[in-house]
Formats: sequence, C-alpha cells, structure tokens
Amino acid sequence: MRSLEEKTISETTIYKGKIIDLTVADVLLPDGNQAKRELVKHPGAVAIIPVIDDKLVLVEQFRKPLEKTIIEIPAGKLEPEEDRIEAAKRELEEETGYQTDDLAYVTSFASSPGFADEVLHVYVAKKLKKADDPLAKDEDEFINVVEVSLEEAKQLIETGNIFDVKTMYAVQYLELEQYR
Repeated sequence: MRSLEEKTISETTIYKGKIIDLTVADVLLPDGNQAKRELVKHPGAVAIIPVIDDKLVLVEQFRKPLEKTIIEIPAGKLEPEEDRIEAAKRELEEETGYQTDDLAYVTSFASSPGFADEVLHVYVAKKLKKADDPLAKDEDEFINVVEVSLEEAKQLIETGNIFDVKTMYAVQYLELEQYR
C-alpha cells in the first residue's frame, strides 16, 4: 500500500494567539508535488459528560463563530503541562458549579483534523455535588447551566440547539451506556 504521508518542508507561524496559533506549512505530497496547508495549532482540551439523577448537565452559551447560542457539554482548553483529570475537574466546576472525584476516561478524538491539531479528551463525571464556593468562570464567559434527560437532549439535537460533535457524541455515549 502506498504511503499517504505529507512531509513538511517548512512552516511559518502567521499568528500567535491566546488559544490558537495559525501556521502555513509547505508540504511534499506523496506524488512528489508540493502544496500549502493552513493549520490551526491548539494545546488540546477536555470535555466532561456530567450526569446527576439521570440528567445530563449541559451549558448554554453564545458561540461567535456560529453566531448563535448552543447547548454543550462543559469543556475547556488544557493549560500547559496541566493534568487532564485536574483540567476536567476545573472545567466542570468553573462552568457548572459542580464538583466530583468520580471521573472516568471515555475517549480522545480529533475535533477538526482537516485543519486543526486539537485533540479532545472526554470524561464522564458522576456523583456530582454543588461546590460551596465554585471556581469563577472566565471573565469573558457567559453561561447558563441546563439539566436535561437523555430524551430531551436528543430533542435538542433535532432542533439544532445541540449542534457540536462533542455533545452529540456524549448523548450517543449515554444512550449506548443504558443498554450495557
């Protein structure tokens, strides 16, 4: 079988941001030709599937790239050298006000492999309890917490209120879990 690997000849960073860096790479294609690739470099993120009393705890927030408000599972960027479990606990508390020590790794996946290197690490969180003094949300983050049943979550997918792949994955994961 022929190799499909593209070899990087050079790479130039055209923007360094708070969350992402944008680069342009010159690559050598498997057929010997050259091409340019526009890449988003991201440190990775965690996402949490929080469940309490047979309800899925979600967050509602406006997403500027989509120009709409959507409902999602809590998630956030990994800080440099941050432990993934600690990041998941932090994001859960910051975004929902819940804490837990019952986190279980589910999977990791690339969010947009056609142009970004972000890998999302997904955990399920159970035995949630309200934090006495929850961590503060990011200063530019405005969130409503929403608790829904699995059936309600599926309806939110149908209406387009749940619109992102990580949350659709979470709903599918919970649906499969109920049959195990």
